Amino acid sequence: MTQTIEEKNKAFVLEAFETLFNKRDYVAAERFWSSNYIQHSAHIPPGREGLFNTIKGLPDGLRYENGLMVANGDYVVLYGRFSGIGLPVNWIVADIVRLENGKLAEHWDVIQDEAKKEASRSGLPMFGDKFPA
Repeated sequence: MTQTIEEKNKAFVLEAFETLFNKRDYVAAERFWSSNYIQHSAHIPPGREGLFNTIKGLPDGLRYENGLMVANGDYVVLYGRFSGIGLPVNWIVADIVRLENGKLAEHWDVIQDEAKKEASRSGLPMFGDKFPA
């Protein structure tokens, strides 16, 4: 069975996130991010170098976990958790990326602190099936 463009794009983006955020392999990550990468995040300086330098400055315990991915053509939306970021709480993030010419070309995000059980009005965790410790 042939993969759709959306399935290929989701696999590509997930591999890119694994390579940069979890493996911290900056040389390999260059093949995923465009040299003309556009960064819309308020937390990250412009361009691919801004992203890579931000990650280099984070603790070694940085980890990305993906919970959900949706794709529409060249756009992929990821819903995941960043832990080990050097803050008192994890971040739950919706990342939106646009691919162009086989690379991540543009990025937007929505970031929220992960709530612990006592702070959750719904009584449900924001990510996965259990609250953070």
